[in-house]
Amino acid sequence: MTPPLPTRPTLKGPAMSTDKPVVVYGASGYTGRLICEYLREFNVPFVAAGRDKARIAAALDKVPGLDTVEHEIVEVAHDVGPLTELFRGAKVVCNTVGPFAQYGREVVEACAAAGCHYLDTTGEQDWLIDCDEDYGATMAAAGLLLAPGIAQMYTTGEIAACLCLETPGLDTLDILVFWKGFPTVASTRTILVNAALAKAHYLEQNQYAEWPADGGLYDVVVPGQHETGLALPWGGTSHPVWFKRDPRVANVKVLGGVFNRALMQGVPQIVAAVLEQIEGLPGPEKLRVLTEQAAGVMSENPPRENTRINTSLDSVHASGPLGRAHCVIHGNSNYKQTGLLQAYAAYSLLQQPPRRTGFASGCQAFGHRELLGVLRSFGLVMEPTLTVQH
Repeated sequence: MTPPLPTRPTLKGPAMSTDKPVVVYGASGYTGRLICEYLREFNVPFVAAGRDKARIAAALDKVPGLDTVEHEIVEVAHDVGPLTELFRGAKVVCNTVGPFAQYGREVVEACAAAGCHYLDTTGEQDWLIDCDEDYGATMAAAGLLLAPGIAQMYTTGEIAACLCLETPGLDTLDILVFWKGFPTVASTRTILVNAALAKAHYLEQNQYAEWPADGGLYDVVVPGQHETGLALPWGGTSHPVWFKRDPRVANVKVLGGVFNRALMQGVPQIVAAVLEQIEGLPGPEKLRVLTEQAAGVMSENPPRENTRINTSLDSVHASGPLGRAHCVIHGNSNYKQTGLLQAYAAYSLLQQPPRRTGFASGCQAFGHRELLGVLRSFGLVMEPTLTVQH
């Protein structure tokens, strides 16, 4: 059992149940703040929760116009009991506290106990598999959604895959996710923890198969540019897990990376150095060293995204014995896309049940064309380019 996050003394006493419909847990982080920002756009009252009330307040002070939506800030310990008490009265929890394989179980169990839908932004494949196997049936029986991985790096590519799959007879997905920018502090820690402690899988004939453990880079063709790119399996990502039980799909491989080629060339060396440092250490000590190393790689969050600079690209080749489809979605501001997708998912759940309860992806729960429409309406993605041959 992974030890819980260290907690600070609460400023308001034990967390009490809320009358707000949405709880953003981890609201002081880069992504949590963006979720709050987009909840304001949908005029959804929310609780901004986390371990440090002062840090949350400082983060939300940077959100323009937040005083136009009803919200409150709550400091809460990262344990099932206090979280359950806080979640009672809410309907949806947006969780951004990762690495989720370490800290997600308490939040899911609290959601199940309090009767809340659960959303998170993970890309940790081992956490998705655990969610599916350990909590999916329980949440489904309660009529609750368990949707880890609603985020640009996974959901926007899933939208492109689903557009391809509107053509019958395609059973193989080759997915590429690229973006321009730098990961946040939390994302960097998650990437290193995932690389050090978890295996990456792709889907082959509906079975998980392991990517080679050498951490090597793959040369890829990036649509829309003459230069080739470098990509990694990036922990395997969410897509093989989501599509494992889709009768249309038998094979899924995903590669991801950033447009900065020099940065990508350095990733395997960074990971190899970290692995060398933690070799032979006990579990808790490994996590401590990984946290220190992540802080050395990325000690502060990147600046707020610029739509002219921070672009994204999701490309899906879908194929079958007698057919081909290729979908490309160009966008910008991948963290803003994540914040918007989370806020819209919460907004939707407050008004109608999801299309699927229990373990489900964003597209399975809300519809891929609906999610695409939301991203388009906020100016974060272009109209997809879809070519079909059959």
